Amino acid sequence: MNKGTLIQFLKGNTTHRFPKLVTLAVASSVLVTMVTIDASASTRTYVGTTAVASSFSTSVAAQTNAALTPFRYRRNAPTTTTTNPSSRTTSLSSSSTSGPTPTTTTTVASTTTTNGRTPTTTTTVPAVTTTTTPAPTTTTTVAPAPNLAYPVGTVNSSEPSGYAPPSASALAGYGQTYVTDFTGSSLPSEWGTYEGQPGGDPGGQFDQAHVTVGGGMLHVLTSQDPAFNNEWVTGGACLCNIAGQTYGAYFVRSRMTGAGPTGVELLWPDANVWPPEIDFNETNGSASATTATVHYSSANSQVGRSLNIDMTQWHTWGVIWTPTSITYTVDGTVWGTVTTPASIPHAPMHISLQSQTWCSSGWACPTTPQSMQVDWVAQYQAN
Repeated sequence: MNKGTLIQFLKGNTTHRFPKLVTLAVASSVLVTMVTIDASASTRTYVGTTAVASSFSTSVAAQTNAALTPFRYRRNAPTTTTTNPSSRTTSLSSSSTSGPTPTTTTTVASTTTTNGRTPTTTTTVPAVTTTTTPAPTTTTTVAPAPNLAYPVGTVNSSEPSGYAPPSASALAGYGQTYVTDFTGSSLPSEWGTYEGQPGGDPGGQFDQAHVTVGGGMLHVLTSQDPAFNNEWVTGGACLCNIAGQTYGAYFVRSRMTGAGPTGVELLWPDANVWPPEIDFNETNGSASATTATVHYSSANSQVGRSLNIDMTQWHTWGVIWTPTSITYTVDGTVWGTVTTPASIPHAPMHISLQSQTWCSSGWACPTTPQSMQVDWVAQYQAN
């Protein structure tokens, strides 16, 4: 009923008082009903556009995090450089991925298992994007016995790991293009450090102070940092103050002090356009296993390899990248190869060493401080 008509009715003179009262009661009832319907309609609109949508998003996130697999997360490489070459500050851009849980095939026993977690990622700069990623092909093997088919290093009891860097001619057909033993108390000038939030990891944080050099080693520290509300903070460093190379062989002697953070040794494109990416030692929070994964194509296609090994012991990790293959080695022995033509990168890349937590995603979350310790890094290119 129109409000003006109702007011005129109430003010009007009449000798029929009872009919007016009846009419007034009916009109009031209609008005109350109209207000109730209008309020109810507003409530349904709110639930449909806001409350239900929010509940749906939360449900999807919970389901996704429950089925995460470690091959699916991505961090992005540094994009800016400070004027001080020995203290390179990097910012991390993000990409967003989602997809099915990968199938892991074990070569040690004739069984097929599915396990692991994949953190979801969220792009905040410049815009939110989502990429559906095919499940990677993953093969698991056990740690091979050490041999000298590929460089391990030179025996030296004065080194933290018991091995000094390999010689310039340690790999047949290749020449050494870079080597560092991390002596002194600061990073070599060729290296830069990470600073900021890891791409796709809203609960993570890189800080330059979590990368230190001392005792003949590079330390990539993971600890709760008072400067970040006691959240778990990690570090990262890259051989990115010099040009990378297209193809080559890379060797890193390292260990993890314990389980918790994900330690990653990888090759990242100089152009900072991802993919490609070659992770040749990625622990996914474990202290008893590691993985290697090559990421390629705009759909983030992946081929993975998995290895059961004690990560708290010193090992020499290697990747040999050629125009037709990627070969993963540990302690001088091959433990995985990739020959899928489409997966092989063909642009300059450089070494990055980093740790990362995924506490907000429910995995790779430490309970005690840990560190990735790196004794040395050596890089080669085919003659």
